[in-house]
Amino acid sequence: MSQEKQIKHYLNSGGRVTGLDALDKFGCYRLSSVIFNLRAKGLDIKTKMVKSGGKTYAQYSLENPKGDENQYGLGL
Repeated sequence: MSQEKQIKHYLNSGGRVTGLDALDKFGCYRLSSVIFNLRAKGLDIKTKMVKSGGKTYAQYSLENPKGDENQYGLGL
């Protein structure tokens, strides 16, 4: 399964993902690129900027996760 499909499925199941999460769970070095592609295919992904330990990073999640991977008809 591609990284894009894995991340899409994870977000659809209600997960939230950061760059470090994506690297650890999916071996994905370019999470922002995957998020860009998923948004272009119609997913309503929100970005929350999180501050921790003096650093700021993006955390991505779906606005309304449904758990149904095919709800958007994306054919991924």
